[in-house]
This record gives sequence, C-alpha cells and structure tokens, in this order.
Amino acid sequence: MEERSFFLGFFVFIGIITLNLAGESEQKEWLEMGQNALNKALQRKDNNNVAKNVILFIGDGLGIPTITASRIYKGQLAGKPGEEEVFNFERFPNVALMKTYNVDHQVTDSAGAATAIFSGVKSNYGAIGVDSSVNDLTCGKMTEKSKLQNIRSWSEEKGKSVGVVTTTRLTHATPAAFYAHSPSRYWEVDGEVPESERNCKDIAKQLIYDTNLKVVLGGGRGRFLSINDTDPEVNTPGKRKDENLIEAWKKLMQEKGLNAKYVWNSEGFNDVVPEETDRLLGMFSYDHMRYDFEREQDESGEPSIGEMTEMAINILKNNNDKGFFLLVEGGRIDHAHHESTPKKAFQDTVAFENAVKLALQKTSEEDTLIVVTADHSHVMTIGGYPGRGNPIMGVQDNDVEPALDGLPYTTIQYSNSRREGRVNLTGVDTDDWEFIPTGVFAVDDETHGGEDVAVYAQGPMAHLFEGVQEQNYIAHVMAYASCVGPNQAHCDSAGVKLVTSNLIFLCVLLGILVK
Repeated sequence: MEERSFFLGFFVFIGIITLNLAGESEQKEWLEMGQNALNKALQRKDNNNVAKNVILFIGDGLGIPTITASRIYKGQLAGKPGEEEVFNFERFPNVALMKTYNVDHQVTDSAGAATAIFSGVKSNYGAIGVDSSVNDLTCGKMTEKSKLQNIRSWSEEKGKSVGVVTTTRLTHATPAAFYAHSPSRYWEVDGEVPESERNCKDIAKQLIYDTNLKVVLGGGRGRFLSINDTDPEVNTPGKRKDENLIEAWKKLMQEKGLNAKYVWNSEGFNDVVPEETDRLLGMFSYDHMRYDFEREQDESGEPSIGEMTEMAINILKNNNDKGFFLLVEGGRIDHAHHESTPKKAFQDTVAFENAVKLALQKTSEEDTLIVVTADHSHVMTIGGYPGRGNPIMGVQDNDVEPALDGLPYTTIQYSNSRREGRVNLTGVDTDDWEFIPTGVFAVDDETHGGEDVAVYAQGPMAHLFEGVQEQNYIAHVMAYASCVGPNQAHCDSAGVKLVTSNLIFLCVLLGILVK
C-alpha cells in the first residue's frame, strides 16, 4: 500500500513539473513572438520611392470579421487549431481603417464604395463613376463635369498599362466603377437602360468603346453577346439588343494593329503567351464566375483568381517601362454572404489571398505598391465562447454561455440572414457549403455591414495609410505614390533626387576606374 502511494505521489509530482515546464515553454514562446514583432517594427523604414506599379486588391464584402474567420478556416484546413494563422497581406507593415458610408446612405453598396476608392470622391449609393450631383436614375444630371476621373484614367494619361481582374461579371458594380460612368449600377446592358434614358451608354458598351484597358479578365459574357448569339458554354442567347460587343472588340483591336486575344475557357487561357499579347479579353462565364470551391465542376474550365492575376501582371509588364496599374477583385466573397453561406466566403477569401501571394512573387516591394482592402463589410459575426481550435463552421463546444432556448448555436452568426427563425442544429452538418446560420431576422438577401474596413499596404508610400480615414483617401495615396492624378508636385523633386544619386554613383565609379 505504501509502495503504491509512493508511485502515485511520484507521478503526480512529475505531472506537476511537466505542466510547469510546459507553461514556462509556452510563456517563453509568447514573449519571443512579441519581441520579434517589436524588433521588426523598430527596424522598419518608410519607402519613399515612386511606385512604378500599383496593384489594388479589393475583397468585395471582406470585412474584418470575415478576414478573422477565413484565416481560422485556412489554418484548420491545414490541420492547425486555426487561430494562429496569418494571411500574407496581414504581414504588410501599414494598416489603416476606412469609413465606408455614401453621401446619401449610412451603409454603402459596392458601386458607391468603388467610386470613392478609385476616384477620391465620395458619391451616392448605386452610382458608377459620377459625383453626388447625379442623384436620380436619369441621364439629365450626368454632365461631363459630374463624370469622375479616377486612378485608371490618371494612370493611362501617364502612359501606364492598366488591367482589371474580377470573379464577378465585368460589368458588375466594382469593376464598372473602374471604367464607366452611369447613374445606375444596374444599367449593365442596353436592354436594362430605360427607354427614356437611351442617350446614356450602357456599362458593357463603355468597357468596349471608351477604355484602353490592356487586360480584362472576369465573367459576364451574356452582357456582351447579342440576342442573336448563343453562348458557347450554356447554350443561352446573349442579352444585347444592339450588337455583339466581343466581335466589336476584336474588330477594334484589328484596326489598331494589335496582337489581341479573346478567350472564354481554361484551354484558351492556358494557350495565351504573355510576351506575344498586346491585349487580352477573357470572359469565362455567362454570368458571374463560379465560387472557388466549385471551379473544378466547370466543364469548360475557369482559371482561378490567382491564375488570372499572374497572367495580368505578366502581360502588363510587357514593353512598358512606365509601369502599370492593376485592379483585382475577389467579388464572390460578397455574394456568398448575401446568400448567408459563410463557408463559400471563407474559401473565396483563401483564394483571394493566394492571388496576393502570386502578386508578391511577381513584383518588388521597392517599386510596387500593393494595397489590399474591402469596399464594405457584412453583418456576419463570430460569437459565443468556443474552445481553442473549435471548427469555425461548428457549433459551440461548451456551455459557457448557453442559449436560453436550450438549442445549440454556431460560432458564425448573422444579424440578418436567409434563415427564418431558430432551428435545432443537433445532427445538422454545419460544415456544408450551403449551410445557413441563424440570423436575428430573415431577409431575402443578407445585407452589408456599415463598420469601417481595413486597408493593408506595402511598397512605395505605403506608410501614408495610417489612422482612420475616409474611403476616398485610398485613391489619393495610390495616385500620389505613383505620380499620377492631381497631386504631382513632389514627383519632379523625386526625379531630381534620382538623377542626382545616379550622377554621384557615376562619379564614384569613374574615380575608382581612374585610380
């Protein structure tokens, strides 16, 4: 009996020592992690170079709660607890918050937000590339003065190559605000423009006839095909009443003598040789492109947002020493939230981050400003008190704060969603792609959130992103950094400094050679 008590006491003693050692080890790990981050911050220096290139990544609807949940989701896909995961853009040295309201709405839509991000001027809900004086759905108030110039037009004026990549229709709100002017985001095709407003050019037509974009990749073929054309993938007529805009684009490129290529599936996309391509138009779906999780189900094949980004950079870098501007939109993050299906949003966010990774690999921090942000948030939240490593799509795994109705509830919740009322989730597969968490009340489409969104930046002038700013501030920093747009007084001095430093280098070199 005494021998048994001795061994029991011994093992308890060993256990206590082990726990203490484990605690000390973990404590040391956290302290080292904090010190490493501090030392890195202390060594950081501002990059005051001129940005030859700018890449703007917009995660549509990528609010901070979605970033948090998606990073946990990514970590758990790799077999980790998940909370410790970090997205590559979260390592960028400069972070700020952007206020997202419109001139006329407390909570923005994508059109008004994108107009502010690109032009530096806040506008109305639903407006595309026009100022707030255009406050109704008529062309009467849309004058040349009310049409906003933006980072695309400023970059093109300086001779830079410009491109756009999106997973939505190319005529959808965010990409449309990059190149078009319209009182309404919904005038994507001629048949959607009211008869009384036919003097307004629809958004698709503006893309083909009014821009000089070098690379255009996304979805939405239906808005460019005429009603007399049949889509090659879905065997459905186009939506245009006037003409086939894809054929019109091919003709325009031929008239300009450019080596231009139009592709609509993975096979055509994979055959593109960037070094031999002056212009690329890729439309990979009749409507929006697929969610990332279902791309493999597409018989014709769709490139990923990462593959499109890499292709765009390769082409934009060709034969232009003045640099480029590239817009990349992860557009279907937003759609997944509107459907109240968060797992789809998380997977598309992971794909979006991979596009940022590829851009980082293809460019240099010395001459390329990379900005990652969102146009708005959503009403998704992460709640309860789940244990560390609990599946982000799972139900609460403890009874720290049980629901008063006694039913289990998920970590991911919406303040409004497509689900009507509470349901018993016992035995329900909450990890299913189509699972809809409970909302406080039901709506046809889950709504945007009105809180601030984050902007992450690295590269030339990235340090100008600081504090809490209005959303239109983004355009001003991008333009200033790349010496385009209205504020270029600093650019001449930057050029003088560069010439002076080169002369000093040459003098030193000549002195060495003479010796």
